[in-house]
Amino acid sequence: MKIKIIENRKKFFTLSTILVGLALISLVFKGINYGLDFSGGNLIQVKFEKTIELKELNPILDLISKEIPQLDNNSRKVQVSDGNVVIVRTPEMSEDVKNNFMKDLEEKVGKYDLLRSDKVGASVGEELKSSAITALLVGLVLIVGYITIRFEFKFALAAVIALFHDIIIAVGGIALLGYEVNTPFIAAVLTILGYSINDTIVVFDRIREVMKKKKESTLEEAIDLSINQTLTRSINTSFTTFLAILAILIFGGASLKVFITTLLIGVLIGTYSSIFLASPIIYLLDKDKKLEENVK
Repeated sequence: MKIKIIENRKKFFTLSTILVGLALISLVFKGINYGLDFSGGNLIQVKFEKTIELKELNPILDLISKEIPQLDNNSRKVQVSDGNVVIVRTPEMSEDVKNNFMKDLEEKVGKYDLLRSDKVGASVGEELKSSAITALLVGLVLIVGYITIRFEFKFALAAVIALFHDIIIAVGGIALLGYEVNTPFIAAVLTILGYSINDTIVVFDRIREVMKKKKESTLEEAIDLSINQTLTRSINTSFTTFLAILAILIFGGASLKVFITTLLIGVLIGTYSSIFLASPIIYLLDKDKKLEENVK
């Protein structure tokens, strides 16, 4: 069965527009839940000997809020999980304030074991955020340069549009889920860039081969033939990767949840954009030219 990609391109563009629109709505109304790495502050994780309820912790946080003006109900996050484990995130506080908080926890709530205590300055968090954005932009510029040299600029433009499509949907999905974004999330986004562009270049390579061998064909025929020839390879590779990532998500533990979930979204949407988005964009950019004019 031959899939007519170009003939149905408007359907694929419509689906992509809807997904990107939903992602942008999620980003605007929910926003990105920046973690400690980007927002700065303190993270304290303790395990109590007895069962703890959230209402037992709030009065203690209210006490230290007198010493930290920026600490209010919106800037602090308290999570009580199974095993009597409590995670508290607050704006940056001094060692004295933190020590008083730890002392009050033991005296007013109960004995505990300290599992984790991290502190990131607000300036460091802003620097990490700036570095993460720079890394993404540099990656995109290098991809444009590489594809332009290897193919043509229109191929690079189509690939970058598809990559922006993938990144927006992946980030919007994480925002919608409310997951906390830290530096591993940036690693996941960069991984999505590499995975998606690799799949796209496989399709581009085949398009170039067909364009050279079958100059009598139209550009639409060349693209459809190329995608159908690489379709099985793309789906099998992505499905295998998806299964491996899914296994890690199920058995890998909570610390990998954001990283792996981002990869799962990225693999799915990256495969879709490589097949149904990038090549149709090339067609729109160059549909009026003959194949022989495109072959160098």
